[in-house]
Amino acid sequence: MSRFKKAGQVDSLAGFRTEKKEPTVPHGLLKAARKSGQLNLSGRGLTEVPQNVYRLNVDTPEEAQQDVSFGASDRWWEQTDLTKLLLSSNQLTQLSDDIRLLPALTTLDLHDNQLSSVPSALGELQELQQLRLSHNQLTSLPAEVCTLKNLCSLTLQKNLLESLPEELGQLENLTQLDLSNNHLKGLPSSLGSLTCLQTLNLSHNKLSCLPDSVAQLTSVKLLDCSNNQLTDIPASISEMIALEQLYLRHNKLRLLPKLPAPALKDVYVGNNQIEQLDAENLACLTAISFLELRDNKIQTLPEQITSLSTLTRLDLTNNDIGTLPASLSLLPNLKVLLLEGNPLRGIRRDLLTKGTNELLKYLRGRIKEEPEKADDGQTAMTLPSQARVNVHSIKTLKLVEYSEKQADHIPDELFDAAAGESVTTVNFSKNQLTSIPPRLVEFLSSLSDINLGFNRLTCFSPDVCKFPKLTHIDLRNNQLSDLSSDMKNLTKLRSIILSCNRFKSFPEVLYEIVSLETVLLGNNQVGEVDPHRLIKMVNLSTLDLSNNDLLNIPPELGLCTTLRCLSLDGNPFRTPRAAIVAKGTDAVLEYLRSRIPT
Repeated sequence: MSRFKKAGQVDSLAGFRTEKKEPTVPHGLLKAARKSGQLNLSGRGLTEVPQNVYRLNVDTPEEAQQDVSFGASDRWWEQTDLTKLLLSSNQLTQLSDDIRLLPALTTLDLHDNQLSSVPSALGELQELQQLRLSHNQLTSLPAEVCTLKNLCSLTLQKNLLESLPEELGQLENLTQLDLSNNHLKGLPSSLGSLTCLQTLNLSHNKLSCLPDSVAQLTSVKLLDCSNNQLTDIPASISEMIALEQLYLRHNKLRLLPKLPAPALKDVYVGNNQIEQLDAENLACLTAISFLELRDNKIQTLPEQITSLSTLTRLDLTNNDIGTLPASLSLLPNLKVLLLEGNPLRGIRRDLLTKGTNELLKYLRGRIKEEPEKADDGQTAMTLPSQARVNVHSIKTLKLVEYSEKQADHIPDELFDAAAGESVTTVNFSKNQLTSIPPRLVEFLSSLSDINLGFNRLTCFSPDVCKFPKLTHIDLRNNQLSDLSSDMKNLTKLRSIILSCNRFKSFPEVLYEIVSLETVLLGNNQVGEVDPHRLIKMVNLSTLDLSNNDLLNIPPELGLCTTLRCLSLDGNPFRTPRAAIVAKGTDAVLEYLRSRIPT
């Protein structure tokens, strides 16, 4: 007998021998399902749905045939109709028409199987409210599914759908529709009839346009059209009066669409081909909070951007912006302004690393300066050394600037003019300094920001380690190979820029400065980092080690979970592979964690 039983398990007719299939659905589960109306068969390796599941509410249970003396709790004639059937994460290749034997189903979950089609009999499940078909191999959807008047949620992401039935618009109670990650090239015009729809995900398809009928989707709050081939957005989108979030990333848009939707808070149009921002289209965004324009080809920002009084985040990373309107600083609610990767003129790069507050403060300072430019003689005086001391900058901005002079020393007149002022910022970049000016210590009690980039410094003066308020120091493009161990006294230091120097290892003292948030060490000869010490730098969020000599990346670096931006490209290591590095910081850290020996 056992020999036949064994053969029965691999027999292709096994699906018809329900008694042999029984072990895959324990009897106790079926019994419990009759009472609760719910049956969870997820992740059981099923290649087909056992017949006794379809017939759960039709057949008399075994116990009724075997024994008529039931306890009060086992009265089979009081069984509940099955309302919830979960069959996800199996290996189902087909669903039988017998699914119609479960007409009371309100939830049917078939996601993560191998279904290439579903039967038209699904249309008979008129009580169905949730139908989950994502992560299968469906190439089409039977029109009968569109007769399910009570359906609220239909998830079809990660299939092979190339088109949808025109009858889709009959799903009048649908609130959630996910069609992402398919092969759709167009959408039925009846889409506009889904007037209860609140969330519509069309991302990762091949759509080149949206139907005008989207205008009728007046309840949709979130519309995701990312990763398609859209070159334009229909003007009728402005009639989507409930729209709050719009995702248009990774398309082929050349213009920021006109989006006068009154509730629109978040607009994501990164990774397109936008070259200019139309002032009129910007002015439409009356409720905007987050505007993402990164990775486009924008060259200028119109002054009208200052009308966006509700804007809190503006992402302009990786565009072609050369100048910023100073009036940007007048936006009353702007908290985050991202500008990395733009060829900005007139703004020191270290300003960008300090965060939005400092940048806006600088722009506000420029607004104050501009009216005085006409009367230049009063704000600057010429000294014998031809140094121009900008008294206005010293007194108003607390800034001492002497940059791009190719000078080998800083004139005393400059320090004299700043005597008694609480100078916070010093910029001596782009000169020929071989040592740090000794009179810098005159600003000991107030200085928070030093820029000595693009000089010829070979050693780091211990004097700099005495500044109690120092938060930012820029030493890029010098000839430094080491830092003073006294730097550990800089307990307020938040960022240090050491790019393009001669460091052969990660400077030891930096491990001891717990306040550091940003360390830029690109374009050196760093050969190794100690992940166990990096982990203790609990505030470190940005670490640039690009273009160094790292031969291997220790897996434990993945445990530095505070890192938001880790740059490793341009090193000779083999793992992680370039494809993983290209995915960004989170992917790299996750990969490294997976390599930690357990």
